[in-house]
Amino acid sequence: MAAAWWKHESAYVDEGAKIGEGTKIWHFSHVMGGAQIGAHCTLGQNVFVARNVTIGGHCKIQNNVSVYEGVVLEDYVFCGPSMVFTNVKTPRSAFPRNTSDDYLETRVKRGASIGANATVVCGVTIGEWAFVAAGAVVTKDVPDYALVAGVPARIIGWACRCGVPLRFEDDETVCRECGRRYRRLDEQHVEYLHNLPDEGL
Repeated sequence: MAAAWWKHESAYVDEGAKIGEGTKIWHFSHVMGGAQIGAHCTLGQNVFVARNVTIGGHCKIQNNVSVYEGVVLEDYVFCGPSMVFTNVKTPRSAFPRNTSDDYLETRVKRGASIGANATVVCGVTIGEWAFVAAGAVVTKDVPDYALVAGVPARIIGWACRCGVPLRFEDDETVCRECGRRYRRLDEQHVEYLHNLPDEGL
């Protein structure tokens, strides 16, 4: 019987890791024991997944990303090439903080995307379908659907579930690409109006 998931011969998956059906793990990647990865994910070249990490289904983790203990990725998360998660607020070589109790949870919610070379400082939550621009440094929570950029990252707009930036002239708008409708509640919150049939997303 064929394996339910696949890894390249150069990748390491330690005993005790749980890998979902249809997931692919590419060259030189390492998944530690205790990690849980959902179905139909793709881990690119040189990806590291630490013990006790939880990754949902249909996630895409591009080359050279380390997902450290304390990070939780929900379903459909995209991590761009060489983006960085941290997991300790006050690291010191002389005063090691390298136990599970030292790590702060960082949660990336369903559908969110993190661009190449972005840095996500531990302890934050990135909201559903949010979009972190390439090179941004996220130091505080990101609302659902927010488009953030800069150092430190700030809200510069809003993004549709399909990834296209939204243009608000009034309190409601329609995505020019897919037709999904949204309402802007205030400067920090946008609501999806569920006008399309349920597509499982």
